[in-house]
Amino acid sequence: MQAAPARATAVRATTVRATAIPSFTTALRAVESLLMSGGQRTARRNAWNSVLEDRRRAKDRIETERALRQSVAGRP
Repeated sequence: MQAAPARATAVRATTVRATAIPSFTTALRAVESLLMSGGQRTARRNAWNSVLEDRRRAKDRIETERALRQSVAGRP
């Protein structure tokens, strides 16, 4: 009969892993992907990009109007 091997009584180091908390946007996109099909998701993303582009154009237009007013007002 063979004796059981002796177990080492070494202390194991516990590793702690930190998982990143997803951002609100990431979490919202995950929920969106579960609830909507791919086509709806694409349409919604395209619509949002259009809104952002319209805002950018409006800002550019306002800045251009200001510059034109200043150049006209600056003439004698």
